[in-house]
Amino acid sequence: MQAHRLIMSIVALLVLAGCGSQRTQQAPVRTPAEVKAEIVRLLPANAVDRQGWATDIYAAFAAQKIETTTQNLCSVLAVTEQESTFQADPSVPGLGKIARDEIDRRAAKAHIPGLLVNAALQVRSANGKTYSERLNAARSEKELSAIFDDFIGMVPMGQTLFGGFNPVHTGGPMQVSVDFAEQHAKGYPYPVEGSIRHEVFTRRGGMYFGIAHLLGYPVNYPQPLYRFADFNAGWYASRNAAFQNAVSRASGIPLALDGDLVNYGSIMPGTTEVAVRSLGKQLDMRNTTIRDQLQEGNSLGFEDSTLYRRVFALAEQAEGRPLPRQVLPGIVLQSPKITRKLTTAWFAKRVDERYQRCMARAD
Repeated sequence: MQAHRLIMSIVALLVLAGCGSQRTQQAPVRTPAEVKAEIVRLLPANAVDRQGWATDIYAAFAAQKIETTTQNLCSVLAVTEQESTFQADPSVPGLGKIARDEIDRRAAKAHIPGLLVNAALQVRSANGKTYSERLNAARSEKELSAIFDDFIGMVPMGQTLFGGFNPVHTGGPMQVSVDFAEQHAKGYPYPVEGSIRHEVFTRRGGMYFGIAHLLGYPVNYPQPLYRFADFNAGWYASRNAAFQNAVSRASGIPLALDGDLVNYGSIMPGTTEVAVRSLGKQLDMRNTTIRDQLQEGNSLGFEDSTLYRRVFALAEQAEGRPLPRQVLPGIVLQSPKITRKLTTAWFAKRVDERYQRCMARAD
């Protein structure tokens, strides 16, 4: 009898050990060829050069050590489809007029007469065409960026009008910010041809930096929708908008849910900081401590801060119910390329629709 019980105990331990190993077992590592094959299958039907897209997307994931889950792949494909319909250098309707309006705006700000601007644009550039002709013919941001770089360096008043600053802020198939790319260029796996700005306008560079912007930071979001909003509004904008909502509920002060918690570069408090300071006694926190912890709003660690926890506790006590930890930011999109009223929420939802279609293709 004792022997029987001993055998049964051993069997039970083996079963438990087996269950434990199953719980910790990881999915098998896929080969590059298997991942690329999945990307090709997931791409929209109208995407051309599917193998080329798959190669550049996989390389970006591998270089940044980001998991190639179907969810991550579909997130990237959805943003790319929304931003460029899988064109490495997408054309922009009316780009020449947009560019000329920008020049006129900057000239007026610098108090430069329009006649002088017109004369500068009639100067012939290196390819024999005037800058005015090249601007009128520009169809993509890559072309426009190159024209501005040339114009700044060669034309009288070029430095006065633009001071070395190229007004083309985004580019490539994911429309990633050039500033973001320049700040995250460390580890870029390709030889840089000319500048990081130039790399953004290539498919390989645009996908590398776009994937970094979309997936290169940790979040606790329950679904990709909020990453899509962050891609448009900035890292942790959805999490920070939820915090602003809690601050507003606790203080009674209306706030724009834009995800901006601090006026970086200024000692003056912004509207969110002012609202949080009004809760100082209830939070048992000094203004300097509030400021310091608000500045953690660009990291995941902000969620572990005393300020974050106490604000939500206070707001939920006032509301008598749990409050969301992520909210789509209420930002109206501003760009010369946008001709109708669009918001970050609109962008995130449109991308999410594409994401859902991609996930359906994976089934």
